[in-house]
Amino acid sequence: MQNQSDVTEFIILGLSQNPHVQKIVFVVFLFIYLAIVGGNLLVVVTIISTRALFGSPMYFFLAFLSFLDACLSSVIAPKMIVDSLYEKHTVSFGGCITQLFFGHFFAGVEAILLTLMAYDRYVAICKPLHYSSIMNLRLCGILIGVAWTGGFLHSIIQIFFTLQLPFCGPNIVNHFMCDLYQLLDLACTDTHAFGLFVVANSGFICILIFFLLLVSYGVILLSLRNHSTEGQRKALSTCGSHVAVVILFFVPCTFEYARPPSAYSFDKIVAIFYTNITPLLNPLIYTFRNREMKNAMRKLCNRVTATS
Repeated sequence: MQNQSDVTEFIILGLSQNPHVQKIVFVVFLFIYLAIVGGNLLVVVTIISTRALFGSPMYFFLAFLSFLDACLSSVIAPKMIVDSLYEKHTVSFGGCITQLFFGHFFAGVEAILLTLMAYDRYVAICKPLHYSSIMNLRLCGILIGVAWTGGFLHSIIQIFFTLQLPFCGPNIVNHFMCDLYQLLDLACTDTHAFGLFVVANSGFICILIFFLLLVSYGVILLSLRNHSTEGQRKALSTCGSHVAVVILFFVPCTFEYARPPSAYSFDKIVAIFYTNITPLLNPLIYTFRNREMKNAMRKLCNRVTATS
């Protein structure tokens, strides 16, 4: 696919052009990135190595979520960390498009996965007698395939339309990553229509999924009235963790994309939140109050210690 572009690279301004601030950025975000990868991979390894957890749809989806969080952060953070070591931050046109594709791909898959996790909790709480027959291994595999497909279609559509834009001069991206609105600002054409498309393809989908998730958890809360006190406590603990993760993911994404293209001084802060802070907090949210995960991690650490 040919792009009518004279621009071969973009200059990324990053979080700051101050050398002292850049050193702080390097240390802080290197630590955050290592914590994200380490924490999420620990969740994945713990679930995969514990048969009782991996056989549960809830933990199967949780392992997939942790994998996606590590992937999403890896698309953004390493480039930002390396750039903080240099005075000039550049990325090739192809590299920028690649980052744009995989960023939206993994984020799209995660948005769908969070919806699937809500459906899993709905079946477990509202239809407990039929849970094992409904949420079987075959259906879980199909749902994961749907998530991958949906994320790919979402991202490839964005890329297709972005590659139609002509870039003929300005190449300074006022951000720490390549994203849609920043590229729209640099295109040598009227991008009003494409901006509305971005709002529809990304923003509206975020709002719709977020609304559906809130409704689904409203239904779940209503159904808890018929459960025992112990059942209510356990269900609220599980659902509370998921609702927290949903809010951390969808609120910043909705703010970022469900509005007309315009520059806000805190866009970078919002982007940092859903690309770095949310993936960092997710493992803590899902394991802090989860007795089964904490016990499984303890057993895993004991096995590793015993074999070393």
